[in-house]
Amino acid sequence: MALNYIWLFLILAAVVFGLLDWAFAGNSGVMTEILNSTFDSAKTGFEISIGLTGVLSLWMGIMKIGEKAGVISQLSRAVSPFFTRIFPELGKGHPAFGPMLMNLSATMLGIDNAATPLGLQAMQEMQKTNRDKDTASNSMIMFLVLVTSGLTLVPVSIMTYRAQQGAANPADVFLPILLSTYFAAIAGLLSVALIQRIRLWDKVILGTLGGMTVLVGLVIWAAMYFPQERVSQWSGLLAAVMLLGVICWFMIAGAVKKVNVYDAFIEGAKDGFTTAIGIIPYLIAMLVAIGMFRASGAMDYVIGGMAWFFGLLGLNTDFVPALPTALMRPLSGSGARGLMLEAMHTYGADSFVGRLVSIVQGSTDTTFYILAVYFGSVNIKNTRYAVLCGLIADAAGIIAAILLGYLFFH
Repeated sequence: MALNYIWLFLILAAVVFGLLDWAFAGNSGVMTEILNSTFDSAKTGFEISIGLTGVLSLWMGIMKIGEKAGVISQLSRAVSPFFTRIFPELGKGHPAFGPMLMNLSATMLGIDNAATPLGLQAMQEMQKTNRDKDTASNSMIMFLVLVTSGLTLVPVSIMTYRAQQGAANPADVFLPILLSTYFAAIAGLLSVALIQRIRLWDKVILGTLGGMTVLVGLVIWAAMYFPQERVSQWSGLLAAVMLLGVICWFMIAGAVKKVNVYDAFIEGAKDGFTTAIGIIPYLIAMLVAIGMFRASGAMDYVIGGMAWFFGLLGLNTDFVPALPTALMRPLSGSGARGLMLEAMHTYGADSFVGRLVSIVQGSTDTTFYILAVYFGSVNIKNTRYAVLCGLIADAAGIIAAILLGYLFFH
């Protein structure tokens, strides 16, 4: 239901702001811009879905080989002690645990193309044991909030954009990005755990979170010790080794178990194609609403109001030019990326604003896109509190990004 209200709000707000702009500012072209945005956004949504078709077919085919070879069940048993505590309704060794682990691992390494198919595979496995097929289960919500927090160990893409914009040290935002996205993940986990009454004072949960904290600390140490070029090189190598290793592992395991790997791959690839087609309506609906909201100029009014409010409180408002990126980040990944590059071009990659928009861009993931795609893949209509907890994670990441930006660069 939350996505329903947000969708209606974005569309109606776009129309109202457009009419006001036309009536009081004489901007006769704004309504045309809003209308054109619907066609452009619908086209973009279709192109994204078609672009996902190949990737989904590939990785769901690979996952089907792993499933028939028994590898997925082995992964599920390996992470079962921790996952059964934060996903208690799934039970020990649930088939979704394997794809979940691989999705979160791919996200941490910045391999978005692989993360999405794995996440959709996890959603389909959870939907099989979901009692109410139209309503998001507790486990689905926990998983998606962790996904939307976008915990990333090495933000290679952002460092690449900074290098393209002429930053003297493209990796100088690495540490604040890592910290802000970690805070977003913890905030998301805590918010869902409180609503679902999950007992966090458990030795397995505390041990796992402690181990993740140590891992984050090691990555921070490596980033501070080695030059940026070395960090990017090793990150890319690790991602490549991980992906190729998974493919080879599943293939070899299938051959050992005498699985017809080709037929298994085709079976899974067909499921991937069907899934990609199924998410098109959900994705187009959300992107059209977001596109209308942007084209109406409503975002500019929101930014102006926030700047006035913070100035009224006597706070330093140097961060305000980064707010468009911050507010766009939960709505549209490409939109936020465009605003980030625009800010770096306007203020300079090494300016306070240029660095801050980079941190904000890496602090969390695109919540509404992820919810639309993942829930759409299993035809979930009632998302319950998933949007709320996802936005809590976003807010924590963005607030942490701004504070860390001041701490490191102001």
